Amino acid sequence: MDEIYDPLRRKNVARTPEEEVRQQVIRWLHENCGLSLARMSSEYGFTYNRRRYRADVLVFDRALQPLLLVECKAPGVPLGAALVEQVLRYTRVLPVRYVLVTNGASTHLLQRRSDGSGFDPLCEIPEGWPDV
Repeated sequence: MDEIYDPLRRKNVARTPEEEVRQQVIRWLHENCGLSLARMSSEYGFTYNRRRYRADVLVFDRALQPLLLVECKAPGVPLGAALVEQVLRYTRVLPVRYVLVTNGASTHLLQRRSDGSGFDPLCEIPEGWPDV
C-alpha cells in the first residue's frame, strides 16, 4: 500500500486521490498563507444531528476558534451544489468564517456574511487571509 505523510496527524496514511488533494491544501495553507501546522486539524470529528462527521481540514484562528472548514474531493469529482450544501450544513456546528471546497483542479472559497445569514463566494482571496 502506497502512503503519504500527513503532518497534522503526524503519521503516514493511505495515498488516495482525495488524500493527495488534502495534503496539497495543507501545504498551501502552511507555505503560502503562513499558517502554523499547529492551527490545523486533519479529519476533525464532530457531531451533527446525532451523527458523526469529519471535516477534512479545520483551521483555527489565533484564539483557537474554528475559522476555515476545508472539504477535499478527489480530482474529477464535480464540486456541485449538493456538495456545497452538505459542507454548509457542517457550519451549523462549526461556526467558521470561511469554507473552502476543492478537488485539486477547481476550488470554491466562501465567506460567511457579516450578519451570519449565509455564505457568499469570494472571487479572490482577501489580503491577510485567512486572519482577516
